[in-house]
Amino acid sequence: MARIAGGPAELRGRALVVRSDGTHEGGFGAHPELDRTVAAEAAAFLDAGRTGALEIGEQGSRCGSPLTLLVESSVPAPRMIVFGAIDFASALVRVGKFLGYRVTVCDARPVFATPARFPEADEVVVEWPHEYLERTEVDGRTVLCVLTHDAKFDVPLLKLALRLPVAYVGAMGSRRTHLDRNERLREVGVTDLELARLRSPIGLDLGARTPRRRPCRSPRRSSPPAAAAAASP
Repeated sequence: MARIAGGPAELRGRALVVRSDGTHEGGFGAHPELDRTVAAEAAAFLDAGRTGALEIGEQGSRCGSPLTLLVESSVPAPRMIVFGAIDFASALVRVGKFLGYRVTVCDARPVFATPARFPEADEVVVEWPHEYLERTEVDGRTVLCVLTHDAKFDVPLLKLALRLPVAYVGAMGSRRTHLDRNERLREVGVTDLELARLRSPIGLDLGARTPRRRPCRSPRRSSPPAAAAAASP
């Protein structure tokens, strides 16, 4: 919904409804280019699930009286898909729900992928990760978290994920695992440009460093006084 909040009195309050398929209804009854321009701008807001103000001219450009529109987006919750029903996934599911995501856990192993282990997830899917990703719906707000940590799952999944128009793709593993996984992905045709989208090791860089190790030395022991030694049990 794009509604004129500031501008000429005769235009304030007029609105345009824009749908995700690009169609719109209503209008501002002003310059014909205004409806088309606002519809395109509002569609970008909708794709991002964002609500905010839009400044534009009355003629649909920088020309004419300035207008301020409030663009309100009503969209489903963004998706977080967690691949790998491991212990770390439980914590990630809780964080995802707290942040407002609709969370799915997917794993090919039915013994691990159970609703009982992930009661806070919106759905738990038992399926090969890449096959599930091929058939499920994703968009520009979807985040994909790959915790499987196994090449037979990671490689086909990431090959597909890195070519989808999603917001984020992250994969768990050490730096050594990351380098090995990158080589495997290159072998199946993933380009360096596509690999640049991968956030691995997954998570945030908090700037932690391993403390320097100090040489271990045996402490010197002095011989106890004779009286103290005699008093010892």
